Parts: sequence; structure tokens; C-alpha cells
Amino acid sequence: MSVKLHIKKGDTVRVIAGDSKGSEGKVLSIQKDKNRAVVEGVNLVKKHTKPNAAHPQGGIIEQETPIHISNLQLIDPKSGQPSRIGRRQNDKGKLVRYAKRSGEEIK
Repeated sequence: MSVKLHIKKGDTVRVIAGDSKGSEGKVLSIQKDKNRAVVEGVNLVKKHTKPNAAHPQGGIIEQETPIHISNLQLIDPKSGQPSRIGRRQNDKGKLVRYAKRSGEEIK
């Protein structure tokens, strides 16, 4: 069974809980089965890597790890503040997401 999430790939979100609280970033990917999202520049960890084609030098690289979507809130396109998300039908009868703070439709 597929569950609809309040965020999608490409959305700008703010972290509302956890170590990265207050930071904003763009959603790079979503893991629907685990309810997690990878956000650019958020929840960074240092990973030790062996030399390979991508990193010929090897060493320690920083990368984003998934964060639970309940700790993310979408940024309202109108006000630039975090907002809760609702769903409603637009004038063409299509179900769209909208920001509850401003009523603005989210593209």
C-alpha cells in the first residue's frame, strides 16, 4: 500500500527536530518504505572510504543521511516560513497540495 507523503523530491524543507534543527535544504530523494528523506546539507556524517574510481584518493567524505519526514516541514512558497500541508481539488478537479499558512498551491 502506497502512502501519500507531505513532501516530494525537489521541495524546500526546514528541519524542525533533531541535531540539524533549523537548517533548510532541498529534498534530494525520498525513501517511501522507511518514511525518510535525504535533504541537501542536512544530517551530515563523515564516512571513511577506500580509494575507488569516484574518489581516487579515498579518505573521509561527508555525506547526507536520511532523516525522518516527521522532522521536516515544507517551506511556504509565499511567505518563506514553514507551513503545514493540506490537499484539495483545484479548479480542474485535480488533487493538489497547498500551504495552510497562506493558502498558496504548491507546484
